Order: sequence, then C-alpha cells, then structure tokens
Amino acid sequence: MNIQQVLTDVVILFSGIFSALMAVYYILKTDIQRFFNLKDIELNKEGRAHILPLRLQAHERLIIFTDRINPANLLVRLHQQGIGIGALQAGILNEVRSEYQHNITQQLYIDSVTWNVVRKLKDDTIAMINNAVQGLPADSNGIELSKAILQHMASIDENPYDLTIELIKKDIQKMF
Repeated sequence: MNIQQVLTDVVILFSGIFSALMAVYYILKTDIQRFFNLKDIELNKEGRAHILPLRLQAHERLIIFTDRINPANLLVRLHQQGIGIGALQAGILNEVRSEYQHNITQQLYIDSVTWNVVRKLKDDTIAMINNAVQGLPADSNGIELSKAILQHMASIDENPYDLTIELIKKDIQKMF
C-alpha cells in the first residue's frame, strides 16, 4: 500500500468522523439549550419562592410604618397630659425618624416608585409637624399643636397616608 492511499483513507476517515460529530451536535443542540433553559427557569423559580415572603413582609411593614406615622395615630400614642409643644414636637419627630430607620431596608424588596412615595411621606410628615410648630406661639402647649396638626390634616382633600397604603397594596397586587 502506498502512502498516498493511506493519507486518503485517513482524510476520509477523519472527515467522516467530523461530519458525524457535527450531525450529532446539531441534532442535540436544541435539546442541550432546552436543558440549560429549564435549569435557569428552575433556579429563577426557587429564587422567587424564597424572595416572595420577604417582599410581602416588606410591604406589610411599610403599611404599618405608614399607619404609625399618620399624625392621628402619632398624637394618640405620644400625647400626655400637660406636655409642652417642644416636647411633643421632639417626640413626634423622633418617632417618625426611628420608625423610618427601622424600615429603611425594606426598599430592597419593593418598587422604587413606592419607596420614593413612602420616603416623601415621611419627609412631608416631618415638614408638616415643623410648620405647625412655627405657626403657633412659643408658649403653646401640646394640645394646641395637636389641634393645629389635625386641622391641617382635615383640610387636605385626600389623606396622603391612605393614598400611600393604597399604592403599597397595588404594588403587592403586581406580584400576583
């Protein structure tokens, strides 16, 4: 047998093996891709299953936060007989900031628009308290501050605390 015949046989053999491997690859390519896509979908499902309770808890906590910083609820919790305007103001501001700091990590689990509304509600609450204090004489007491705040709340057409809670509820409904 001559060398040329051996080389021809080797080339034909390798081209046949290469063609067979390419055919197997193209036949199995979609199955391999489907397998990896299913694995990704399964991992995403497991991830969502673990994060869903955290997201729901975050929404629950923000509803509680919104309710707790509502001036009507704040004033009931913090008002004491004979409390001065400065002490009541400091107590309210401390309570709002403390509640906010306690819930700040919840922004990881909720929509950024919803978080921005909650943050703005906190800032507006602080501004409302400070503006009410500035609108009163220095010798006012806590009862007069409470009345000023509640009168301001009554003058608002739509309660921002209720609107924020409704937004949080809508954010929850988007998950399902």
